[in-house]
Amino acid sequence: MDSELRFEVPTWNQIYNMLLTLSGRIRADGFKPDIIVGVSRGGWAPARVLSDLLDNPNLANVKAEFYLGVAETKGEPTLTQSVSAVVAEKRVLIVDEVADTGKSLKLVKEHIINEGATEVKVVTVYYKPWSVIVPDYYVKETSHWIVFPWEIKETIRKIIKKCKKNRKPLEKETAKLEKAGIPAEIIKRFLREIFEERNC
Repeated sequence: MDSELRFEVPTWNQIYNMLLTLSGRIRADGFKPDIIVGVSRGGWAPARVLSDLLDNPNLANVKAEFYLGVAETKGEPTLTQSVSAVVAEKRVLIVDEVADTGKSLKLVKEHIINEGATEVKVVTVYYKPWSVIVPDYYVKETSHWIVFPWEIKETIRKIIKKCKKNRKPLEKETAKLEKAGIPAEIIKRFLREIFEERNC
């Protein structure tokens, strides 16, 4: 595990407030999407909230796979599910939680354009300065590994795998999660559940 890897753990309230900010910016920009496309899986939660805040029930899904583990990617992202709705002749808002490498977002944006969308904008909650794509809308720039409330157990599962592979102490990495704001009892619960699942 990279000893320099630092975690940031936003709360649901912080994320909601950031999405409120984003919806305000989108409105102020005059962009009225015909359809909101959440990038599976991380973009689902913010896409659903933005659907509510922008009063737009037209939600669709697209799936791109890139990350293998915490801060560990495969060579290039692949589109594993095409956009689930017709986007031809429509204004589309693509939603994801973070522009990290930006490669998945770039792939998804190209796919949506190729499907005939007339205008495409990208919104993320977080943006990392090395991303190959700069979202049209984002709230916070960071270099930390973001752990969202909807992926805490998944992150712990990936940390266990990486620590085992690299023969690094698990306690050191879980301590970083606790320091970043994940309650110790949640970490312990998920560790117990994960190890129990592996022994089934």
